[in-house]
Amino acid sequence: MESPRRSGAEDGSGSGGERLESAEKIILRWDSTVSEEARDKMIFSADRHEVDRYLQAVDEIQRSLHSTSLSSPPPSTPPTTATTTIQIAMARLEDEFRTILLSSSAAVDAESLLVDTPRATSQSSDHFADAAAAAVSDDAGSSRGGGSGGSGSSSFTRSMRLSTSIREIDLISSDGVADLRSIAERMIAGGYLRECVQVYGSVRKSSVDASFRNLGIEKLSIGDIQRLEWDALENKIRHWIKAAKVCIRVLFASEKRLSELIFDGLNSSSSSSSLNVPALFSLSSPSRSYSFSSSYSEACFLETVKGPAIQLFNFAEAISISRRSPEKLFKILDLHDVLADLLPDIDVIFESKAAESIRVQAAEILSRLAEAARGILSEFENAVLREPSRVPVPGGTIHPLTRYVMNYISLISDYKQTLIELIVSKPSSSSNSRYSGELSVPDFDFSELQEERTTLALHLIWVIVILESNLEGKSQHYRETSLAHLFMMNNMHYIVQKIKGSPELREMIGDEYLRKLTGKYRVAATNYQRATWIKVLHCLRDEGLHVKGSFSSGVSKSVLKERFKSFNAIFEEVHRTQATWLVPDNQLRDELRISIAERLLPAYRSFLGRFRTHIESGRHPEQYIKYSWEDLDTAVLDLFEGNPATQHLRRRSQG
Repeated sequence: MESPRRSGAEDGSGSGGERLESAEKIILRWDSTVSEEARDKMIFSADRHEVDRYLQAVDEIQRSLHSTSLSSPPPSTPPTTATTTIQIAMARLEDEFRTILLSSSAAVDAESLLVDTPRATSQSSDHFADAAAAAVSDDAGSSRGGGSGGSGSSSFTRSMRLSTSIREIDLISSDGVADLRSIAERMIAGGYLRECVQVYGSVRKSSVDASFRNLGIEKLSIGDIQRLEWDALENKIRHWIKAAKVCIRVLFASEKRLSELIFDGLNSSSSSSSLNVPALFSLSSPSRSYSFSSSYSEACFLETVKGPAIQLFNFAEAISISRRSPEKLFKILDLHDVLADLLPDIDVIFESKAAESIRVQAAEILSRLAEAARGILSEFENAVLREPSRVPVPGGTIHPLTRYVMNYISLISDYKQTLIELIVSKPSSSSNSRYSGELSVPDFDFSELQEERTTLALHLIWVIVILESNLEGKSQHYRETSLAHLFMMNNMHYIVQKIKGSPELREMIGDEYLRKLTGKYRVAATNYQRATWIKVLHCLRDEGLHVKGSFSSGVSKSVLKERFKSFNAIFEEVHRTQATWLVPDNQLRDELRISIAERLLPAYRSFLGRFRTHIESGRHPEQYIKYSWEDLDTAVLDLFEGNPATQHLRRRSQG
């Protein structure tokens, strides 16, 4: 479109009437309802001279209208040409505003949002990748990055200094921001605030929604989320944690910064017009009601992000009110930790009165996550006590419950900083009515613990106490007493080793209580040996072997033969049976074998040394002295492997 030569009216040198007439011509020339050329071209895509001419024309008409309003014309006065012209101008500026926003608003590529290394090509995307990588990192103390383009005041930028983890970026170039601000300034002064905000919110919200999709944030209802299988939900939680950091610290922060750059300072007066802007202007719709008494920029920001923010937080809210089960504890703690970490940023970004509901929602979700964690720990304790399995584990090995519980509380110790703050009440005692049923609740006096403990540590000790009680009950289902003792030895030893293997857990349990647990598995080992080997060693006693008489050797051969036969039979049965029993810990298995050998072999060698001549002088001595002490030493090595003996007891060599 060719620009005509500027007259004195257009450059401000003519009379007021001439300037107004010239301004109206400029506005009408860009009226897309009557000019095909105006429909095909955008003013802000033309040269800057034409942009300036158009904005000056709008200002001229607004000044004229303002002067007219001061003379208070009667209400019945028909609309003036200037009034009609300014309506045309506002419609055109709204189109220009929308076009600039649409051409500048694009969702950032998902890879540049979540990867640690920037891979995008555009300047904006590079900034977004850098900021997103920083936002999801653990280094919250590094200096805040951000764009510098645009105009307008920056109270938001100043408030950012309180939260070093926020990293805002340039969503729109500085030239684009300047154009949008100049249009918004005229639309607000012309009484078209509602249209301006609605266009802005609609376009920017679409951009935020697109970024959400790229981040993998789905639009799921609370019911949808609660119906997901745990494996699928666990993956979504892991992804949500990473995406939420980017949404709040980068995406929402940058949206707020953009709205400030465009709208800050426009709520009190227009710098290019002497028109008064109302101190209070309400924008209402069926779903939104914002007050503009403090800031137009805040209303535009909320128009953009309030819906996405609610969508984002609904996921965490669904988790916080879902059915409690032990496997959910750690992901709930992950959610709690990240939300607690983000809460200061949320308070900064949604600091206005109009955004209070978002702050409240986030704080309430955090509180419910904390309550869910406490409830799950309580349910876990009850589940350990009530675990109903009665079928003995083969070979007296470690019970799956023991492995599960000890691995669980080892993971709990990894979250001790969070849980120490959340768990404030001591564990329930046996008097608690929740613990009623078949299994008796163990008595445990926490006052006997000499060292100071956190309430979390007391809960972990209580879990071990009720685990031990449950295991004692399970041990009663073994027919062999010695196997019941071996079972308790294995399980108590596993408990001790898991505590020793976790410095965090060991610190909380304390060496005092750890020594008590160590003593318990050693007592179980001793009880096993007594139950098994006393009857074996009983065959090697001297009592009842010696007889009196001048024609006697002093030893009853018949009794001696019975002793050897009994020893062989009992040892063979022990060997056959206990080779299938299992002590899974290599060191404990070796220690137990050594302890058995140290009791058995010297007794057998001594018995054999004192009485073998009485047997070998008779008939068929091999029926009674079947094994050398070396045979027994080898046989002991077959024990506790969890498999049938690989060979029969090796007979002593003849000759």
